Amino acid sequence: MSTETPLDLKKTVNLPKTAFSQKANLSQAEPARLKKWEELDLYRLIRNARAGARKFILHDGPPYANADIHLGTAMNKILKDFIVKSRTMMGYDAPYVPGYDCHGLPIELYVDRKLGAKKANMSAVSIRRACREHAAQALKNQTRDFKRLGILGTWDDPYLTMSNHYEAETARMFARFVERGYVYKGMRPVYWCIHDQTALAEAEVEYHNHTSPSVYVKFPLRSDPARLDPALAGRKVFVVIWTTTPWTLPANLGIAVHPDFEYSAFESGDEVYIVASDLLEAVATKCGLTGTDENGERDLPACLGAFQGFQARPT
Repeated sequence: MSTETPLDLKKTVNLPKTAFSQKANLSQAEPARLKKWEELDLYRLIRNARAGARKFILHDGPPYANADIHLGTAMNKILKDFIVKSRTMMGYDAPYVPGYDCHGLPIELYVDRKLGAKKANMSAVSIRRACREHAAQALKNQTRDFKRLGILGTWDDPYLTMSNHYEAETARMFARFVERGYVYKGMRPVYWCIHDQTALAEAEVEYHNHTSPSVYVKFPLRSDPARLDPALAGRKVFVVIWTTTPWTLPANLGIAVHPDFEYSAFESGDEVYIVASDLLEAVATKCGLTGTDENGERDLPACLGAFQGFQARPT
């Protein structure tokens, strides 16, 4: 058995001596640092130090109060915090007033999933109250997490779009628009959500690639075809359309034709089809309406007449 003293290899290496911990220990250090900043009221001290200086105002678009923060929400707020703090260090008085958007479809969708079938038996007031309660809890959670990220601001007094003061100001401003004649009723297309039964903003519409077949459809002419051309009297006349959006067909109320274009009526079997004259050959070929003559060559259907733009309506 050896009697030699084991060699301590650490003593053979010339390492610097330091009192710093070898671990960052952030799980304890971060909360302690944030607590110290809160006890010092660091944000107020910074504002007092910059009182009277030239102001720098960042108008921050508020996040939706619909759920806990995610990576995108955090990055957005951190980058803005960089801007505010850097301007403060440059000598500006840069206050930061955080806010939350407490209305809108994201909150309603979240609550809708949470309520499930229960929502069908709830009144509109009860549903709104549930949305308000959810938004109140979500903004508390987001404020907690933003503070943990070290973002400074008036977190004790943020602006909320569902606060009575904010809603009153909104109503007051709308009343001014009405008084000045800026509000009127008109017609314009709007995005509509079938599921939520509400209008959608452009930012709330999500797009994805979709491939649909293009189709040719014949619509029967409801008016007397003889009004277009006497040669069509008593015939079954159809207007042929081509579309790349076949899902819109159930909602069709009319067929658009150009008043300056020429249209032709051609015969195929016991039916007559109307198409733009310039597209007659292409449509007849695509729809298999061509025949062959005695020499075996392609023969277009007989054209019964040509006329300028007309009116047609599908049944």
